[in-house]
Amino acid sequence: MTTTARALHAPAAKAPLEPTTIERRALGEQDVAIDIKFCGICHSDIHQVEADWGRGLFPMVPGHEIAGVVSAVGDGVTRFAPGDRVGVGCFVDSCGACEQCEAGEENFCVKGVVATYNGEGYDGERTYGGYSDHVVVTERFVVSIPDALELDVAAPLLCAGITMYNPLKRWGAGPGKAVAIVGMGGLGHVGVQIAAAMGADVTVLSQTLSKEEDGRRFGATDYHATSDKATFKALRNRFDVIVNTVSANLPLDAYLGLLKPGGALVSVGLPVEPDRVHAGSLIGRNRIYAGSNTGGMPATQEMLDFCAEHGVAPAIEVIAGAEVNDAYPRVTGSDVRYRFVIDVGTLAAG
Repeated sequence: MTTTARALHAPAAKAPLEPTTIERRALGEQDVAIDIKFCGICHSDIHQVEADWGRGLFPMVPGHEIAGVVSAVGDGVTRFAPGDRVGVGCFVDSCGACEQCEAGEENFCVKGVVATYNGEGYDGERTYGGYSDHVVVTERFVVSIPDALELDVAAPLLCAGITMYNPLKRWGAGPGKAVAIVGMGGLGHVGVQIAAAMGADVTVLSQTLSKEEDGRRFGATDYHATSDKATFKALRNRFDVIVNTVSANLPLDAYLGLLKPGGALVSVGLPVEPDRVHAGSLIGRNRIYAGSNTGGMPATQEMLDFCAEHGVAPAIEVIAGAEVNDAYPRVTGSDVRYRFVIDVGTLAAG
């Protein structure tokens, strides 16, 4: 039997979000039904609602930073039971059989991973996200939230956390490594904490020094303003890894100049317009320019366990459903420290 959920949706591109109701599928044998308690607001939610990235399916229910409690499970579910604290991130299905899926990299599924919202399942049904009071998800795409993490704090980790954890781990952040995080926003402030917890020496590169106190509190040992041209001279050849969290076009050649030979500049922010890099910035010092796309399910669970063990916690501002439309321009204007989280219990009936 299908169920009705309260939700917030954007009826059309660039339209304000408004209360509505949506249908959730009947509980299948491998499914987990979740009462959503909190859902983080990701900058990508705004890009999707604004149709900045092209294909937008409207009406759209955003949200892929979902934290809640299991309400029911299908007969074939083995890892979860009612009452468990769980999360759902950016994806809700994949083929499960290709090389990427078998390697735990479901986000690169050859058949095509199914996004938590603004997507279509293999059955052709639209997907609707976490700005709603409950959801039904295949067990394989549900993760456990450790008791050491409060549900509201855990929500942003389902996207921001894994987005930062994956490149930092892959490119060797740890003791003896110099790591720079570009941007002290929703992603960056989590990345600073994770890199510091991994044992790296962490520097924040932000447009101004206005958040320096926060950056050092999160674990940075150094903080520089990128608006000061002297920064790029002073830090030349300094870093092993730079993770760029900014969703705007930057002078990437200048940032590549901050890397040691063989160092990597990894972008996780996605600007609307294409970036430009001169090949000489890479070839001259054997530097690497790479991208990173969230992570698979094993890495997501590993990240949550790591954050719980090391006390990594996003700084959040919890808001009611009625405040979401006011929150969006604050996100784009960098007027939040550092992530908005929706108290889903406040959603109005549509």
